[in-house]
Amino acid sequence: MVALVGTVAYLGLEARRVEVQCHLAAGLPKFLVVGLPDKAVGESRERVQAALSAMGLSLPPKRITVNLSPADLPKEGSHYDLPIALALLAAMGVIDAEATGEWLAVGELALDGRIVASPGVLLAALHASESGMGLICPAAQGPEARWASDVNICAAPDLTSLLNHLRGIQRLPEPAAGEVEGPGHGPDMRQVKGQEVAKRALEVAAAGGHNLLMNGPPGAGKSMLAACLPGILPPLSPAEALEVSMVASVAGLLEGGRISRARPFRAPHHSASMAALTGGGLRVKPGEVSLAHLGVLFLDELPEFQRAVLDSLRQPLETGKVDVARANAHVQYPARVQLVAAMNPCRCGHLGDPALACSRAPRCAADYQSKVSGPMLDRIDLHVEVEAVSAADLHLPPAGEGSAEVAARVAAARARQTARGVRSNAELDGDTLERHATPDEPGRKLLMQAAEAMRLSARGYVRMLRVARTIADLAGAEQVGRIHVAEALSYRRQAPRA
Repeated sequence: MVALVGTVAYLGLEARRVEVQCHLAAGLPKFLVVGLPDKAVGESRERVQAALSAMGLSLPPKRITVNLSPADLPKEGSHYDLPIALALLAAMGVIDAEATGEWLAVGELALDGRIVASPGVLLAALHASESGMGLICPAAQGPEARWASDVNICAAPDLTSLLNHLRGIQRLPEPAAGEVEGPGHGPDMRQVKGQEVAKRALEVAAAGGHNLLMNGPPGAGKSMLAACLPGILPPLSPAEALEVSMVASVAGLLEGGRISRARPFRAPHHSASMAALTGGGLRVKPGEVSLAHLGVLFLDELPEFQRAVLDSLRQPLETGKVDVARANAHVQYPARVQLVAAMNPCRCGHLGDPALACSRAPRCAADYQSKVSGPMLDRIDLHVEVEAVSAADLHLPPAGEGSAEVAARVAAARARQTARGVRSNAELDGDTLERHATPDEPGRKLLMQAAEAMRLSARGYVRMLRVARTIADLAGAEQVGRIHVAEALSYRRQAPRA
């Protein structure tokens, strides 16, 4: 007899159907799991055997073969424990084999029979909804699975309760959807003393979804400004919140099924590896650039990152997705992020200050800044100098407006962009860019002069037009004018002359 139970394998944000087949045959007692299992799946034998023993059941003295079909698809993770146990129980006759025919099952088994959480339940629930099947999952992740619509959820705390539910002896309650958290509250821009130019650049970056680089001495407030950005960004829409939650579910970071409307803010340390930033590892998990999807990726001390690690972000910043290619898997994760970076002008950090600058200036600054490649800098729309803050500045009264006032202007600008059919001006391209961002005649003349003088690349030219369109949106202007082009040009980094 062969018992069949459905489950899923995760490839990026895609859940693929896997059929767990269990066969009992006469012969020397042995428990085999085949079908390209990884180490965690192979160890399911021990967890399943211990969980059945905790229920008072023992394995039959037969040759037990569990096949994970399709056999050429790599199987990774501990969520195969539960479907393997159910297939084995069906083959043993403990439960009716037809009782699991309309269900997909995911979950890890503890040695005492409890069903514990495993990553990716939200993806499994969405796949079950598309397939017209129900989902059996851990009770702790029932609220997470409930976010998928039109799917029957069976959230079981342990294997005994699940078996009683499938037999009709006990009725497990239907889980409720998890909580929706409102936008988080970070530092308020009112707390930032001075730095009017940097705060204006931050507002422009938020209004258009543009990448931003702040260059200034230590202690000038670059990190605090970056932390203020999520507070002035519009909250995630319901569809965007679900998209962000799918990435968090695969990474195992969705706790209690809570979905947040706040945009992600990720700030990896400069010692992060390429796999940590773009994704990878044995299970090809999403990296920081994907965990920041539809949010902010903050890279402090930008030149301290390894150059190869920084350059690995060039493709995601252009395409909004990251492709992780390995010998045994090719996975694609979303990575539409807003990059905010901060750096010191040189290694000592005090270039331009005669009392504190090192004796190697300006060579020290040239060597330090050259650690970031030109193509990487060309993908950053706004470059702003952040001046040092003096003790006298700290005694100034708080600013007249805070994050709430700035967020209102940002929301109005984003509403104009949504009316054009784009999520933000950072996505303007092709005919849409030409139709909405072409400046008037005075602005066009200034643009052509600046493009020649600043030696703008084609990418830099397009990104400058997008910034000008955002500045016009903040001003409520229908057409991009000379004043908007001039401000956009003030944020562009000039290419070094030969």
